[in-house]
Amino acid sequence: MRAPIGDFDTATPVPDCLEELVAPVAEAVRRWQGATPADRILYVETDPRWADTTVFVEHYGRDLLERSANCVVVAGKRGGETTLVACLVLSTTRADVNGLVRCQLGARKASFASMETATGETGMEYGGITPVGLPAGWPVLIDSAVVDLPYVLVGSGRRRGKLLVPGKALAELPGAVVLEGLGVA
Repeated sequence: MRAPIGDFDTATPVPDCLEELVAPVAEAVRRWQGATPADRILYVETDPRWADTTVFVEHYGRDLLERSANCVVVAGKRGGETTLVACLVLSTTRADVNGLVRCQLGARKASFASMETATGETGMEYGGITPVGLPAGWPVLIDSAVVDLPYVLVGSGRRRGKLLVPGKALAELPGAVVLEGLGVA
């Protein structure tokens, strides 16, 4: 199948390639209940050597620069308690961690979670974390610009491979909260 964005050799509906996904992502696809059918989410094989955004778009298509999103894990702290949250913003922006994210969590302090925490809690590879298949109960803060895209490129849970997801489907994820201005220049 031809990918709707980017220059990928093939795009495979995720229900047809669960073995390519890490366990939490594959399980989320098996249990998918969104209005957007799971077979509209596509998996594309990518080379981890080209993971850097600049090199990635040169190899897989310049249109991806404006159609890619990064998923980062943020730790919010208040009164000795830590809350983990995932933030999904366009790759041309950064998450407003100390403003909107901190306020959304009601935290006194917010910062990016350590690599060990992010990978340990999600079961995903660092650099491949995706909003699909995050732990139950996690808020997933999504910039509204991501949801507005017909398709957006996100991680697949591992460094090799990406998911192409209709933006509206991301808003249907468990714990999803769509926020205007989450991604800042």
